[in-house]
Amino acid sequence: MMGTRRGMLGTLAATALGGMLGGCGAAANGVRIGFVVKMPQEQWFQDEWRFARAAARDLGFSIIEIGAEDGDRLLSALWTLYARYAQGLVICTPDPRLGPAIAGFAAQTGMKLLSVDDRLIGADGQPIVSVPHVGISAVAIGEVAGRAAAAEAGRRGWKPATTGVLRIAYDSLDTGRERTAGAVTALKAAGFAQVFDAPQRTTDTEGAFTAAAPVLTAHAAINRWIVLGLNDETVVGGVRAAEGLRLPPAALIGIGIGGSESAIAELSKPVPTGFFATVLLSARRHGYDTAAAVARWVRDGQAPSPLTLTSGILLDRGNFRRIVAEEAAA
Repeated sequence: MMGTRRGMLGTLAATALGGMLGGCGAAANGVRIGFVVKMPQEQWFQDEWRFARAAARDLGFSIIEIGAEDGDRLLSALWTLYARYAQGLVICTPDPRLGPAIAGFAAQTGMKLLSVDDRLIGADGQPIVSVPHVGISAVAIGEVAGRAAAAEAGRRGWKPATTGVLRIAYDSLDTGRERTAGAVTALKAAGFAQVFDAPQRTTDTEGAFTAAAPVLTAHAAINRWIVLGLNDETVVGGVRAAEGLRLPPAALIGIGIGGSESAIAELSKPVPTGFFATVLLSARRHGYDTAAAVARWVRDGQAPSPLTLTSGILLDRGNFRRIVAEEAAA
C-alpha cells in the first residue's frame, strides 16, 4: 500500500510540476526558502522554525514555514513553495521513502534541497547521497553520555570492577540502540565493563522503572551504578528505581539524552538526585544552520557539505541554566 502511495505521489508531483512550470515564469525578488517539517506541533520542530527565522532575520532572506504530516500535505507544501517562488528547501519529510519524489521535484524546479533530521531514501532503500543532509549522530550522542559518566565516576574515585552500568534498552528503535551502544562503547573504553541490560517495553519513566528494578535487585551486591538510556525519561525511571532500593544519589550517575523538561526538572532540584546530567540536542544547528546553508547556496552558489551529523552538549547542574538560555536565544 505504501509503495503504491509513494508512486502516486511521484506521479502527481510530476503532473503538477508540468502544469506549474508551464504557467509560472517570473521570480520573486530576494532569496526565499521553504522549511517543511513533519510534526509542526512538536517542540523540536517549533524550535527549528524559530532558529530558521532568526537566520532569515540575520542574513536577510525570507522563510516559508509549512507543516506536512503526510504525503498529501507534503505534495501540497511543494506546490505552495513553488507558487511562492521559493528557491531552496529544508525538509524533514513525513516519510523518508518519498525521497525520489522530493528530489525529483527539486531537480525539475531548480530548487536547492537539503534534508534535516530524517534522511531521504531512494528506491533502492539507500540514502540519496546527492541531497545534502544534516542529521543527528545517535552513536556520537551516546558516546558523549558515556564519556561524561566515565569522567564523573573517575572524579568520584569509583573503581570499574565494583561499578555496574545499567543499560535501559529499547533496541527495537534504531536510534535507541545506537545511543546506548555509543555510551557503552565509551564506558568500556574507560574500563567500565560490567554492563547489565534492562529491556523496556515503553520509553517513558514508568517503563524504565519497571525494567530497571528487577535488574538492580538481581545485582544487589553492586552499590554504585551508572544509568544509561535512550532519553531523559528513561534515565529518570532508572534512577527512581535505584533510589527505591535505597541507593543514595551519591551512588548513582544517571546521564540522560535530550535536554527535556524532565532533565531540567531533575537538575533544578535544590538537593542533587542520582540524575547527574543530560546531553542536549541542538535545535539551533538544525534550524539556523540549515536555513543559512540553503540561503548561501541560493545566493552564492556555495553548496552545503554532503553530510553533517551533529552530536550534543552536556548539561549538568553547574551549566544547564546558562546553556539552555543560550540555546533559547534567537
